[in-house]
Amino acid sequence: MKIDLKANEMVIRATDTNHFIDGSGKIKGKLILTNQRIYFKTTNGDGVKYDLEIEPKAIRDVLFFNTNFIFPNGINLVTTEGKEFRFTVKQRNCWGQMIAGMC
Repeated sequence: MKIDLKANEMVIRATDTNHFIDGSGKIKGKLILTNQRIYFKTTNGDGVKYDLEIEPKAIRDVLFFNTNFIFPNGINLVTTEGKEFRFTVKQRNCWGQMIAGMC
């Protein structure tokens, strides 16, 4: 997988993740946090349809949720437009602090 970084952009953190999409279930991919934005890249070849890029100024809230009601590994990014992007991540507290620090 290759990601085209912008000028002066560095990867801060990356992890394997599942992106929960209403109506489509969960999509496997990579969640990549850089010093300028957040990327989700699918690993199953549906990149055109599911890949996304979120700029920090577009994030209104960073919320946590539990998957399967017991596993504390979910992070929900709510944009200023009201869209929600839900991911599973390891060390969600660290991810949440880093993302909230960018906003």
